[in-house]
Amino acid sequence: MVQPTEPGPLAAHGATPAELRDRIEAERGGAPFLVFRDGAGAQRLFVLEADRARVSLGRSPGNDIALVWDTEVSRLHVELERLGDEWTLSDDGLSRNGSFVNGQRIGGRTRLRDGDILRVGKTTLAFRVPDSPDSRPTQAAGAGSAPSDLSAAQRRVLLALCRPYAAGEWATPATNQQIAGELFLSVDAVKAQLRALFQRFALDHLPQNQKRSVLAMRAMQAGIVTARDLDAG
Repeated sequence: MVQPTEPGPLAAHGATPAELRDRIEAERGGAPFLVFRDGAGAQRLFVLEADRARVSLGRSPGNDIALVWDTEVSRLHVELERLGDEWTLSDDGLSRNGSFVNGQRIGGRTRLRDGDILRVGKTTLAFRVPDSPDSRPTQAAGAGSAPSDLSAAQRRVLLALCRPYAAGEWATPATNQQIAGELFLSVDAVKAQLRALFQRFALDHLPQNQKRSVLAMRAMQAGIVTARDLDAG
């Protein structure tokens, strides 16, 4: 099954209690950080301390974040750079296979926001800014999670939106017309449910042409939509 349907770096259901505790502690520290899994599947946290201005990421062991296990990552793949109070991701032709933020291939410099999902090679990283106004803290094992907050109608629309990803990770989300056809709804009803989902996932700040792909990516990374769900369609 395709990569986005596997547990993402922020998926509580894919983390051990110890990993969730480590993530919660990092959030309490307040500094931005990255969450990812190494070649053995263990969670790794990289804190972007206040005294850091630049962080290199690549396959070479000399990088600040060395993804030595990922053969699809270039020796120097991307750089993260602090500009004022914000962090940016820069891939100025450094990588062979490109870099992606929320499913969109980037060129040049891209500003990072809390919850953004980065992909380099086969590795997925989540960018967290605990002090962000829209930040959603990690919940300990046993705590409520996002799926319980979604209505049945929202779940159905979200699943239909993600349905094309059953064919591969380079798919694009379903159109309003496709969702309406699958669920026997009007296009206006689909739009209303999507607006509610954009708000629920704090995506209102994104350009309109990015909201759908980011929503689908977040849902799959969080385990709200799973490989089994997509295969059942």
